Amino acid sequence: MFFTYIFGYFFSLVIIVIVRKHFLLCLLVLEYLLLYSFFCIIIYMGFFVYDSYFLVVYLVFGVCDGVIGLSLLVFLIRSSSGDYLDSLSLC
Repeated sequence: MFFTYIFGYFFSLVIIVIVRKHFLLCLLVLEYLLLYSFFCIIIYMGFFVYDSYFLVVYLVFGVCDGVIGLSLLVFLIRSSSGDYLDSLSLC
């Protein structure tokens, strides 16, 4: 069972390396990482009977991460008319 968790986590890291040029797909993979680690934390806390207030704080930070990512995506599309990271000029 532990192998399944490790495989899912590393699979998402491989996917983020593959789609690193497309901003929206990178955001989707980051949200997958957030949800996957959330489910792993739920199982861990359920196994050891910990208090689950940490999960609410974790989800709040996850939502803030998603909002910041989407606002950066909107800014990127408005400024460069595309969401590919190769079209940016950082200088």
